[in-house]
Amino acid sequence: MAVRFLLDADSSPGLLSRLLQPYAKRDLTPDRMWSHRSGETMHVEIAMEAMPADMVHLVEGNLRQVVGVRSVSRLVRPCLRQVA
Repeated sequence: MAVRFLLDADSSPGLLSRLLQPYAKRDLTPDRMWSHRSGETMHVEIAMEAMPADMVHLVEGNLRQVVGVRSVSRLVRPCLRQVA
């Protein structure tokens, strides 16, 4: 399934690498990552066009546990390509 996570977090030097760890430890590579800082807040989007359905809740839970993360929203839509 296609998944986009939208996050707001405290701006800190190691934030972006910490947000990618839940993907890396599951051998997943996001298709898109976008971020911008507004004052002390980082707004981040991490998207995959085809994420295995059983990984979505695991990655979301890990993102919520990252130090400094204030909110996580998930947008899901059926994907067009198959995932093994």
